[in-house]
Amino acid sequence: MLTRRALIGGAGVALALAAGRGGAAPLAKVKALGTLRVIVYQDNRPWSWEEGGKIVGLDADLAQAIAGRLGVRADVAQLVADESADDDLRNGVWKGGLLGFMPGDLMLHVPFDRTFAARNDQVAIIAPYYRESFALAGSGGAVALEGMPTEWRGRKLAAELDSIPDFYLTGSFGGVLAKDVVHYPTGSAAVAAVLAGQADAVLASRAQIEHGLHGAGAGRVTLRKGPLPAFTSPGWDIGMAVKENSRTLGDAVEEIVTAMAASGEMKALFARYGVNWTAANAAG
Repeated sequence: MLTRRALIGGAGVALALAAGRGGAAPLAKVKALGTLRVIVYQDNRPWSWEEGGKIVGLDADLAQAIAGRLGVRADVAQLVADESADDDLRNGVWKGGLLGFMPGDLMLHVPFDRTFAARNDQVAIIAPYYRESFALAGSGGAVALEGMPTEWRGRKLAAELDSIPDFYLTGSFGGVLAKDVVHYPTGSAAVAAVLAGQADAVLASRAQIEHGLHGAGAGRVTLRKGPLPAFTSPGWDIGMAVKENSRTLGDAVEEIVTAMAASGEMKALFARYGVNWTAANAAG
């Protein structure tokens, strides 16, 4: 039986790499090299961001946990988001990006959607690990959080530029709120603006809001409890991606993610960032 030391010694590596090229054993290649290269998004708080020269966040922790279960080291790299998630899969998983960006063995925070997967046949989208949705938060003293959007006129409403929340706030109900929307580069920045008292309410992802509230501690900012009128996004599942010929790695990662969900480890990981873990619909 070949040990990890023997594989790294030379002949084992050659066999593992040959198997990987044929699509048979990319998992063996990862274990032989002792490193799992994991791609996360840059400046994507609470999922992944850089702090003190280190990549931190939910996805960074999850990458470390998966690599640890595989018995290898995690090499976590940040990807700058491109024009579309399809472009991100090309750059992050199966081809690589400009200026020599190396694709990864595994990419996190990928939409787990059947239509999206069908048009990206160079990858396998696997392991749905969270159900994301949008939420509204603000100061109850300044905004009628449970009221109709038309009641928010004259209040500063924070949203990420060119996002679903932005389109909802600026375009719905005859555009009556368009002049009240203040744009920010990210949803997390929009949340921070409300926490700092620079805006009255924010529409962003639930994870972004919960993480922001967790960092700020208990205060005047709260979440809307009821659904948003005429809001068409029901939420979406977040999963991972591997190369199409890396099914063995994908199968191993799916087993790890399933076990983490069942044991409560996934819930605990999310709780460290103040986010309430919600299982993906596709996870069954």
